[in-house]
Amino acid sequence: MFPYLKEAGKANFQDRYVKKANELLVPWDGKHASNIGLIGAPLSKSSISHSGAAFAPQAIRQALSFYSTYSIEAGMDLTDITVTDYGDIVMHPTDIVESQKRIAETVEQVVALQPESLWITLGGDHSITYPVVSGWQKQKGTIGIIQFDAHHDLRNLEDGGPTNGTPFRRLIEAGVIDGSRLVQIGLRDFANSRAYTEYGKHHGVTMYTIEEVYRLGIQTIIDKSMQMLSDVDAVYVSVDMDVLDQAFAPGCPAIGPGGMDSRTLLHAISLLARYDAVQAMDIVEIDPTIDFRQMTSRLAAWFILQFLKEKKEGDF
Repeated sequence: MFPYLKEAGKANFQDRYVKKANELLVPWDGKHASNIGLIGAPLSKSSISHSGAAFAPQAIRQALSFYSTYSIEAGMDLTDITVTDYGDIVMHPTDIVESQKRIAETVEQVVALQPESLWITLGGDHSITYPVVSGWQKQKGTIGIIQFDAHHDLRNLEDGGPTNGTPFRRLIEAGVIDGSRLVQIGLRDFANSRAYTEYGKHHGVTMYTIEEVYRLGIQTIIDKSMQMLSDVDAVYVSVDMDVLDQAFAPGCPAIGPGGMDSRTLLHAISLLARYDAVQAMDIVEIDPTIDFRQMTSRLAAWFILQFLKEKKEGDF
């Protein structure tokens, strides 16, 4: 009756020739799953600093709506890709260890549905990487990890428990990974302690500072890292958004100057996605409550699209 009224919640305008990237996400129906899975792990009570990262999975999904599915650079459209969205894992309201247990069990269960699938996990703070990798690795065998981060995240557990500063120490000490199969890229001055640098060296962790990223070049570092991990069954990429300079990622709880620029990190993700061995990625440490104009969530959404584009080019 009223031609200019629209249903509440619907877009004001939709061009028939433009498909939005969030439309690639299809909720799991309990039966069918594609060869690409996405799941949210909205835990941030384990953050050392105040964090609203529990809101990030939904913010990143929503940020996908700002983009189309068409890559002008590759002359490619992602419209034939389906990402099965398993939703968010329900966290315990007060118990961090129980929440992390739920993450590990759920990831193991959903990965078992499609063991050969590409997996994307949306955090949450960085503590989620320990349970996610623990659950994912059970379907994979020997794994390696490429970690983009300003921090080692090798803190001891005695002083603070299983926080977002401990995931990689926990993975090493639990025997999920060997320290020699962990590569840390983008470590920043005045963001770490000598004790944890020494811990990493003792366990054979490969470390690249942000200064080395720009001196050596990201392609050289990725090539060397993947060559070093050539004997593993699968590689997991963990993207802590605070590896970026605060100018590019204002919505991180631990922002700081002197970090990586967004183009360099996008290029790194593109390079990694070209390897068949790279089969999973997480994106962590975004607090939408302090993000400016959704800059950080939008960047995370772009990382997902870049990852999918390169996998499609490689006929994943």
